[in-house]
Amino acid sequence: MTGVWTGCIIGAYLLGSIPFGVIISRFHGVDIRNEGSKNIGATNVGRVLGRKWGLLCFFLDLLKGAVPVAVAGILSGLYDQDIFTVPLQWWLWLGVGFAALLGHMYSLFLRGGGGKGVATTFGALLAMWPVMTIAVGASFIIWFIMVMLFRMVSLASMVAAVCIPIAVLAVLQFMEQQVDSDASVELPLAPLVVSILLAALVLWKHRGNITRIRSGTEGRIGGSKSSQSSQ
Repeated sequence: MTGVWTGCIIGAYLLGSIPFGVIISRFHGVDIRNEGSKNIGATNVGRVLGRKWGLLCFFLDLLKGAVPVAVAGILSGLYDQDIFTVPLQWWLWLGVGFAALLGHMYSLFLRGGGGKGVATTFGALLAMWPVMTIAVGASFIIWFIMVMLFRMVSLASMVAAVCIPIAVLAVLQFMEQQVDSDASVELPLAPLVVSILLAALVLWKHRGNITRIRSGTEGRIGGSKSSQSSQ
């Protein structure tokens, strides 16, 4: 299985490196890296090229995380196994998702440049049924509420990212309670640790947004296009 995991991790990074935002913008005769917030993510693509293109970019970036994780889960048989019985494989599985995120943030095809990874993170974790899927679903609800309240995608994305580890812990504790009381199990650390690292990476990539939020200059949905920057 070592070769399978190695191939999945390398493949995840390469797939994550595909800059769909740049590719979509090139079809429109522009380079998204020179437009709007200059970010290659779905929010900037939608702002510059239109909502439908932003949604397409979001979906493709989501697939960059979901596809390699799903393939790894199928090949390793993790979808059919109890999380409490395969801790090592869960570290490797999460490593596949992490590789896809790194590819998006530090793309091989953009000489280390990239996006902020919200959609790719969402896709990777969504494919990790059931623990991460449930946690991400809960965080998405929080993201939606934050967007509706504050009209800032960047703020909503950061809050949702921070909520993922909390939701993961809650899901794991619930699952632990469902295990036979006579069985001795340990709470798996892999999902919790990796979700914390992913949240930290998302916050790091949004550090410019944090500065603008604190200064009151961060763009809002439906507001001025100047100084806007998110995913």
